[in-house]
Amino acid sequence: MLQNMLPEPAYRHGSIDKIGVLLVNLGTPDAPDAKSLRVYLKQFLSEPRIIEFPRWLWWFILHGIILTIRPAKSAEKYAQIWLPEGSPLKIHTERQTEQVAALLKEQLGIPLVVEYAMIIGTPSIAEQLQHMKAQGCSRILVLSLFPQYAASSSGCVLESVFTELSKMRNIPDIRTVKHYHDHPDYIAALAQNIRDYWGKYGKPNKLIISFHGVPRKTLEKGDPYYCECQKTGRLLATALALTDDQYQICFQSRFGFSKWLSPYTAEVIKELGQQQTKRIDVVCPGFVADCLETLEEIAIEGKEIFIGAGGGEFHYIPSLNEHPEWIKTLGNIIQTHLSGWMEQQALEEESTQSRARALALGAEK
Repeated sequence: MLQNMLPEPAYRHGSIDKIGVLLVNLGTPDAPDAKSLRVYLKQFLSEPRIIEFPRWLWWFILHGIILTIRPAKSAEKYAQIWLPEGSPLKIHTERQTEQVAALLKEQLGIPLVVEYAMIIGTPSIAEQLQHMKAQGCSRILVLSLFPQYAASSSGCVLESVFTELSKMRNIPDIRTVKHYHDHPDYIAALAQNIRDYWGKYGKPNKLIISFHGVPRKTLEKGDPYYCECQKTGRLLATALALTDDQYQICFQSRFGFSKWLSPYTAEVIKELGQQQTKRIDVVCPGFVADCLETLEEIAIEGKEIFIGAGGGEFHYIPSLNEHPEWIKTLGNIIQTHLSGWMEQQALEEESTQSRARALALGAEK
């Protein structure tokens, strides 16, 4: 119903429109304490695309069990990786946004608004879309920072965006980037990040390529996530010239008791430890910014599992974060998807400037 539309300023003819780019990641709690984690987990685990379970039954499980137990335990984990400036995920996402904005400004030379948002927590997708509209963005590109598409990640991004658009009277032009799992520049950035690490610390006996897991049933229901992870892993191994026995693709972060995508990272790491492997390195290509799943689950817990099982050296290779090749890749992906918009923007600006010059010379309106 139109009466339920969000309020908007009066439309002004002749205003210069801008192009907006919204980078979206998962989200993070505001602080590493039980109170903040309860708020975060409640929102996160209430998302139907993240938890595919009968709503009425899940409500009792979530409020009766999980939200009474998990917040304190999760807070302890976050406390181990929290930085003085705040959440690692938020810090890296902010820096990525700032750096790619500076790069695009230098390369394009047109008014461009680059912001970031989170699926869970702040700043939200809804408030950032409104903020970008308020800045004059009539064309907005939404780029999900999840390289591999899953209904529970990029799917959440797209649903949130379209839900917000449905509330607007004057809907901006929208383009979306749902995945880039096999983009040559993304693969090249991953490979260079790993080569940089190996240049400093040497190479392992085996590289573990770990992706966030999802329930196995999602693959059977049509989710392409598993296949996209496999493709990313294969392309990365090829870029690094690894043989089949020098790497393994696996899946982490299993939640609950149902069958998830396998093999499970924790089990692979334990088995390699039991085999007394001298050194393994773990990289997580699905996370473009370091977060709890990389810094605590892999770098801390994974190391404990491997060494505790009898393994030698354990190395976690940091996420892309602000690696120069990754910032360039983001810029390239964005420019590809802005094709046509940039040219249109330049023409509109030239027309506006031409009209202003004519008026200044005495032309009639």
